[in-house]
Amino acid sequence: MFKKILIANRGEIAVRIVRACAEMGIKSVAVYAETDRYALHVKKADEAYSLGPESVAGYLNAHRLVNLAIAAGCDALHPGYGFLSESPELARICQRRGIRFIGPGTDVIHRMGDKIEARRSMIRAGIPVTPGSEGNLESVGQALELATEVGYPVMLKATSGGGGRGIRRCENEAELRRNFERVISEATKAFGSADLFLEKCIDNPRHIEVQILADSHGQVVHLFERDCSIQRRHQKLIEIAPSPQLGDEQRSHLGKLAVRAAATVGYENAGTVEFLMDDQANFYFMEMNTRLQVEHTVTEAITGVDIVQEQIRIAAGEPLRYSQEQIQRRGIAMEFRINAEDPRNDFLPSFGRITRYFAPGGPGVRTDSAIYTGYQIPPYYDSMCAKLTVWALDWEQLLNRAVRALNDMGVYGVKTTIPYHLEILNSPEFRSGHFNTGFVEAHPELINYSIRRPARDIAAAMAAAFAASNAI
Repeated sequence: MFKKILIANRGEIAVRIVRACAEMGIKSVAVYAETDRYALHVKKADEAYSLGPESVAGYLNAHRLVNLAIAAGCDALHPGYGFLSESPELARICQRRGIRFIGPGTDVIHRMGDKIEARRSMIRAGIPVTPGSEGNLESVGQALELATEVGYPVMLKATSGGGGRGIRRCENEAELRRNFERVISEATKAFGSADLFLEKCIDNPRHIEVQILADSHGQVVHLFERDCSIQRRHQKLIEIAPSPQLGDEQRSHLGKLAVRAAATVGYENAGTVEFLMDDQANFYFMEMNTRLQVEHTVTEAITGVDIVQEQIRIAAGEPLRYSQEQIQRRGIAMEFRINAEDPRNDFLPSFGRITRYFAPGGPGVRTDSAIYTGYQIPPYYDSMCAKLTVWALDWEQLLNRAVRALNDMGVYGVKTTIPYHLEILNSPEFRSGHFNTGFVEAHPELINYSIRRPARDIAAAMAAAFAASNAI
């Protein structure tokens, strides 16, 4: 087993990995840009090293990260998610310098990161994929011809894309012509590649993904699925495990597809196979994420498997500790991404100082965060500042517990998505358990919430004001 791991990330996921290391008796090493000098992951880790004054560049410098790992005496590196987590270059440098990369091999990262190659791999494995281009598009003329063949609407997608970026829906020929160069520009700026492909657009599908674990001994298991259909502009807002929209037969079928997909490409470590489900309950492979997912917490809640610790064990060469039959699910869980954003102002980021922070508790409630009272949320990174995960035995209890937990959660000083999540929970359509990726766009009225301040918060504010006046 490893003795010391460098965490090549920041924020709540870095804190999450620090905790996993602590429970395994492994020393953790944090890295930070100067703007993160007082970040929680820096405070929690056993050691911490500066990446310099630049806010983002340091986290994206693979050579510097590996050099720091070697200098600190680390024998492994965990990339978390985001930044370089799906970088074949980082994995390659780690291998060359004798540092174990906690993730899949370089070849698999490259193959699954290329959406065209991923589609070809799935086709060879007999996994259904959405109709579309067999390779990268060479011209707008080719795109127009293919769109006519598969039928509008279609999606233009960056081949090296991810995170919901580099995607444009085209309803007709005019939109396809207009968006073609736009996607090329977006892809080049975001991913350094102008390659793009075309897929038939499945209107308002369900977005269902399957968590898998695979070791270096040829064993692959799935940890059931997550429903990620509640999203805005391809960015997930709420994730649920297992999906309330699947029956047991569908669940079993999807799990087998994901295991086959992982085995076909020789996958190793934790990964996620993502599918779209249409109105006729047909599943289509969308992509494979070769890293830990933000929403891994809901899978941990229903299975009891610590996915981060399993990642570390697999990277150390240990076999999986569970057979598929031994992995059981219990109850249902939901994760809320608590973003520092103003939903009523087109989800504009709301960075600044956290004046007060209260994490909810009680049965079945888990909070993963990187914030604390007095923490300054910097404007250079993703706006997610915390994740709230709620577990219960059944759907109705889960909804009620989630409302309670969100009301108990207090993040003051910045605007957050908490009140918007509460509006979603009160939506009859959401509470029915039947929704799709078009939910947010179909319910613009949910933005028109009013900020409700519970009486206990008003009382606390009055008490603080009274104490301050007496101090004077």
